[in-house]
Amino acid sequence: MKIITTADWHIGNMFHGIDRLPEHRHFMKWLLARIEEEKPDLLLVAGDVFDNSNPSAQAQTEYYDFLSQLAEVAPQMVTVVTSGNHDSGMRLQAPQKILRKSRIEIRGAVERWADDEDLHYDIDSLIVPVDCADGMQVAVIAVPYLRSNVVANFGAAGFIKLAAQRCREMYPDRRQIMMAHMYAKGAEIAARDASEKIVIGGEEEVSLGGWDEHPLFMVSGHIHKRQHIWGTDWARYPGSVLPMSFAEKNYKHGVDLVEITEDGKIAVKQLEYPLQHILVSLPADGEECDVKELKKQIKTLPLLPEGGMPDENAVYLELKVTMDNVSNTAIHELEEAVGERNAVLCKIQKLLPSVQVANAVTSTRYNSVDEIVNRDIMDVLRESYVLKHQCELSSRQEELLQSVLAKMESNLKETES
Repeated sequence: MKIITTADWHIGNMFHGIDRLPEHRHFMKWLLARIEEEKPDLLLVAGDVFDNSNPSAQAQTEYYDFLSQLAEVAPQMVTVVTSGNHDSGMRLQAPQKILRKSRIEIRGAVERWADDEDLHYDIDSLIVPVDCADGMQVAVIAVPYLRSNVVANFGAAGFIKLAAQRCREMYPDRRQIMMAHMYAKGAEIAARDASEKIVIGGEEEVSLGGWDEHPLFMVSGHIHKRQHIWGTDWARYPGSVLPMSFAEKNYKHGVDLVEITEDGKIAVKQLEYPLQHILVSLPADGEECDVKELKKQIKTLPLLPEGGMPDENAVYLELKVTMDNVSNTAIHELEEAVGERNAVLCKIQKLLPSVQVANAVTSTRYNSVDEIVNRDIMDVLRESYVLKHQCELSSRQEELLQSVLAKMESNLKETES
């Protein structure tokens, strides 16, 4: 049997103010072509279909257009979609009865009910039996992103194991394929500017190493870099379909094609998606760079096409410039240089010289605990930002933080009164 696994589409995402719906439309058209070529038995979409819980009408239209075309391109294929932490599980699941007619199964939330004695969770409804064209019978355990009420009762790892156990009881003769949307302990994420929401050390962090009765195969969403989970061959992150930050510019994006033979052997290969807009950071080597040198590097980018506007293959560009003597005039010169290239300027990051960064880390000394406790919160935020991003807060960022802090202080006073 063949399975295409994917996750983390984030339809509706705005990338530094750029609407990415054309990119998602391009990806879904590409995916439909791959499905038509490979003729898989299953398509598994493991969460974060949308970028937020209240997606725009345009974002939903693109998604449902894609599902409609699936029924035409692969009428015998079964599609299973689960929710991620960015999705509204109930919104995603709402059209389930209509979509089921097209062999599309949606699992957005773990349903529950209460009786006089206890609270019960409907695990059975998460299990989807599938009969493949080659005669292989599998059961897909479609675990949506586990919200706090489930995690508090079972822990994420505990619920996942419980679902697998229940599947074995219901379908002892079927092979298990599991879907989840979770942070697996030890997963590799970007060192800086990671776009995933990671909770480390709590019940949401999943560790299933040494799980003897694991499913035959497991696909998970949430982590944007394609990788194995827990160092196994049976559990994988396929990664996001688009880079969600410049920290992900070197990731390979696409979907995974999983082939399972009758004797249970698994082969996985990535179908790499050719991005419409590649991400470029200048300087590429991360070294300190002044405005003059940066302008030289910008000239290595392709020129604007005829018509004088960036086209559908324009690069998304990040500039990193050392802050010494960077004037508004210099920034304008950089913007003009980019304006001559087939590029969209997403951000200019002003870096502190390395000596100043070192000073920011080492210059503060404290003589007592009281000095630490009574520090001005804005000073802490400024230094933390410098340490993480190697540049200072902008005046606009400072204004927003001051506004948030003022609001928090006002709310605290109201609570105390």
